[in-house]
Amino acid sequence: MDIKVSLAHTRKIGAITSEQQSVKTPRESPSVPDHSAAWSATIAAIIFVVAHLALLVGVTTPEKFVFDEVHYVPAARQMLEPVMPQPVLNPMHPPLAKQLMALSIEAFGDNALGWRYPSALFGALAVVAIYLCGLALFSAQGPAIAAALLAFFNQMLFVQSRIAMLDIYALAFSLLGVAAFMHGYRRPRPHLLFALAGLFFGLSIACKWSGLFVLATCIAIVALIRLLRGWRAEFADGNVGDWYRPTLWPDFKAWHFAVCFLLLPAVFYLASFVPLYGWSIPDLLEAQRRIFADNTTTAIAGHTYMSSWPSWPLLLRPVWFLFDKVGDDRIAAIVFLGNPLVLWPALAALAVCLRDWIVMRRWDAFLILAFYSGAYLAWALLPRTLGFLYYYLPSATLASLALVYALRRGNNPRWLLWGFVAIACAGFAAMLPISAASVETSMATFIRLMLFQNWI
Repeated sequence: MDIKVSLAHTRKIGAITSEQQSVKTPRESPSVPDHSAAWSATIAAIIFVVAHLALLVGVTTPEKFVFDEVHYVPAARQMLEPVMPQPVLNPMHPPLAKQLMALSIEAFGDNALGWRYPSALFGALAVVAIYLCGLALFSAQGPAIAAALLAFFNQMLFVQSRIAMLDIYALAFSLLGVAAFMHGYRRPRPHLLFALAGLFFGLSIACKWSGLFVLATCIAIVALIRLLRGWRAEFADGNVGDWYRPTLWPDFKAWHFAVCFLLLPAVFYLASFVPLYGWSIPDLLEAQRRIFADNTTTAIAGHTYMSSWPSWPLLLRPVWFLFDKVGDDRIAAIVFLGNPLVLWPALAALAVCLRDWIVMRRWDAFLILAFYSGAYLAWALLPRTLGFLYYYLPSATLASLALVYALRRGNNPRWLLWGFVAIACAGFAAMLPISAASVETSMATFIRLMLFQNWI
């Protein structure tokens, strides 16, 4: 980029060359969105109901603990005791997701439905959140719905929404926060939406500390914008599609930033500990120290299904949640893998976003890349060496936005996007025998679905 400084010390950042101007850009969002708040709320409600019902089908199979449910369900049961027993089970994670699980057990009983119902609930909320992100980015109902469908069909969200683990709770709250942030990004007064985002991020972190990654991404974006504004920087040929403009958030002060992205997340995060520890400051601090210690060490020297973060986008090592023989030639399997027909093309779509952010300075491409990278690359910074593919769940879900962006780019026909959604649906259907234990299959079919040796 060319950098020019005027006599008034205003930095002029870059100018699009004639070659850059000739590149076809994604179709611009209409100046007036094709959705009203009431219509969008109706569609969001429909998406929630359909996704929730789909996730509940066969959710009680098997009626025994699956994978890490052995850790989280007993911790949730403990929270139903009249007096909280000591020691607290599963102290290495914050309590909110387990508290919600406990409420479900109290409502539906100590059974498979009670353990897993809230996961299906929050899985549906995650799909709705992607729809809301799509509305913010594309200002059109069709692409937003397509993004929600691709998120559902990526297989990861489906599997994680049908097991009593913490990740889907953290994902749903994080994505709702991302949606609020995206809707506020280009508004002159984003204060309420940014405050709502901070609230959701606090709830996400209260489920699992990985929610910090998305909050940190928002903090980094806002800090960068404020830094450029402080330098009085602007693009030499700025336009409304730029990811940075000096007119962004003119009244968003430092104290607004502190309230939205520091105070509110901290308050809602710490509030989840009060039912366990009361208002004891030493106990609250000790709980944080324990979580930090357990999440920044290796904890376990090795695990059959462990994998490193560079391998996750390539789906090199899945996690087998369940593999049971239920008949002479019938098995019930749950393999957390990811739909290759969605997640492998998503890598090319992310490259398109990167190109358009650099060349065309697209704000939508910038936000997609920022949140995908923030949720993913943060794992590279942790000293903890133990990792699993399901840590990639937030980035994999956000990748559906990159796919919609790339498929709508330039003069691509509208049917291309929906054709890809149909292909993703077909891949999802083919993977159901290894995604849902209630869909039993033969060993021969299972082996055919395990395309590579390292998937076994």
